[in-house]
Amino acid sequence: MRYDENYEYLKDSSRSIYEKVKYTPLNKSGSTYISFGGEARGEFVDFNNEDWGRFNVGHNNFFLQRYDVHADVHFGPKFRVFAQLRSAFQNGSKTGSSPVDEDHLNIQNLFADVVLYKKEDKVLQTRLGRQEINYGSGRLISVGEGPNARLYFTGGKVWYTSARLSVDVFAMMQDTVNPGTFDNKASKQLNLWGVYSKLIIPKSGNLDMYYIGINKKLSRFEEGTAKEVRHTVGARLWKNGGGFIYNLEAAYQFGTFGSGNISAWTASVDLGYSFENTKFKPTINLRNDYISGDKRAGDGSLQTFNPLYPRGGYLGFSPQTGPVNLIDIHPYGTLDLLPNLKFQADVVLNWRYSLNDGVYRPSGGFNMPGSSSRKRFIGTSYLANLAYTVNNYTSLVSGLQYFKTGGFLNDVIPNSKNGLFFNLQLSFMF
Repeated sequence: MRYDENYEYLKDSSRSIYEKVKYTPLNKSGSTYISFGGEARGEFVDFNNEDWGRFNVGHNNFFLQRYDVHADVHFGPKFRVFAQLRSAFQNGSKTGSSPVDEDHLNIQNLFADVVLYKKEDKVLQTRLGRQEINYGSGRLISVGEGPNARLYFTGGKVWYTSARLSVDVFAMMQDTVNPGTFDNKASKQLNLWGVYSKLIIPKSGNLDMYYIGINKKLSRFEEGTAKEVRHTVGARLWKNGGGFIYNLEAAYQFGTFGSGNISAWTASVDLGYSFENTKFKPTINLRNDYISGDKRAGDGSLQTFNPLYPRGGYLGFSPQTGPVNLIDIHPYGTLDLLPNLKFQADVVLNWRYSLNDGVYRPSGGFNMPGSSSRKRFIGTSYLANLAYTVNNYTSLVSGLQYFKTGGFLNDVIPNSKNGLFFNLQLSFMF
């Protein structure tokens, strides 16, 4: 989150040209100042059988670009305004552009922060305007950094932070994204609201607890298409670094879908160990997810879990299956081959949780029906990823994924084909 950066520490130092861009005083005392930043990202994508042969797309390669600039103005310690413009382009895809691929120019962030109370480490603040939001592991609310165009909302939040506790209360509207210039349409209804808290437990880790509500005019599942009002309550217990690492999360959902009721759930266990004092600093992890699907299509009630606004690539850097109606077993590991070169390898085995529900996309959107097949196994993803940090401003990332189709896909798609994905991404940030 670029708006979390703070360059006030440059106030009393002699500065280079770059540091002057990051901190430019606007008054004699330096209490009012402006900071500029930006990013340019280009990505080459080569996909074979993204649709597993369902629509005969075959080989598809294309180029993605993303650019943004921002200004952060601080008017003393209690008021600031943050503004960010972003452009996203897609060139060459056979299947065209989706809202996460292309948005030629939009206001990504434009908000004001006000500090309502501050005493020692205890701070109460409010934020109003267009803003990106991201919570927890990105399982339910994320900016979607993987796709080309990041997600944003318009609304407000109030949050409290102290040394061990943070609590956010938010109410947001999601805009409709169009691919042109300043043509995104503001929503006239509340789409997203909730409370997200984080408690630091000394020597044990962190505990997140949350409630999230959504209101969508039309949502599509194998059960059908209807208005959806859904409430999610959940908790996450997690710890990174220092040997044993873990990420445990569970959530339950209830509400209404059309005239029927919603009752859905998810549970995830991710356990691992970080060998921080060993050569290459290897980490090994084993993850297991259970994500509910609908018990019976067409009966009016809905048991399909909705991941709301998940980060792209939640089950891998570019999966072909999404976190809906799914059971997965996911071993993975990392190596620091060099101080600035990290390697990760994953294997993800995917099954349908319910045989009466279908397969969904990484965004959570409905992909294909599944009630016509009694096969459970979807397929296996094999992934490898390299991330190279050239310097403080430049990074290079490359990934490879092979998806071996399983019994379900072979059953519902005549002459189904295995998927192969490759990408190369270069980013510059200042």
